[in-house]
Amino acid sequence: MEELLQVGVITQTHGIRGEVKVFPTTDDAARFQELRQVLLDTGKETISLEIENVKFFKQFVILKFKGYDNINDIERYKRCALLVKRDDAVPLEEDEYYIADMIGMKVVTDRDEEFGILKNVMETGANDVYVIEHPSEGEVLIPAIKECILDVDIPGRLMKIHVMDGLI
Repeated sequence: MEELLQVGVITQTHGIRGEVKVFPTTDDAARFQELRQVLLDTGKETISLEIENVKFFKQFVILKFKGYDNINDIERYKRCALLVKRDDAVPLEEDEYYIADMIGMKVVTDRDEEFGILKNVMETGANDVYVIEHPSEGEVLIPAIKECILDVDIPGRLMKIHVMDGLI
């Protein structure tokens, strides 16, 4: 399981005083108000940043980090991911999972037939949709509803599904 979970991506700077626009990759953007610290993944290193201020603008979160006071300090971090340690992540409800823990898991049908590998999770308004790479059908989209998703075993890296008529 991943020890670091992505909560957002810096898209661009905001103003000249070191603020950045962040596209949240978490279900609840308001969680940034509770965060005091994030980890910035530059691709070469991970930098711990203390959050000084949080604002919201449309679908973005505007963050100001302590010690980064002008545009030149922060501009090089555009397109970098913001991460949190698993211990700082939002607690999960029953039947909720971190996407990072699901990607790459084996998917089988309720008849114990191999179906494929979970490649991605698309977050839609109503319910998530699982993108499964099927060996002969290519990408198959399965809605994350109780009628289709029968069991998710994170430690065992296995998902059991029911393929409803018309899905393939």
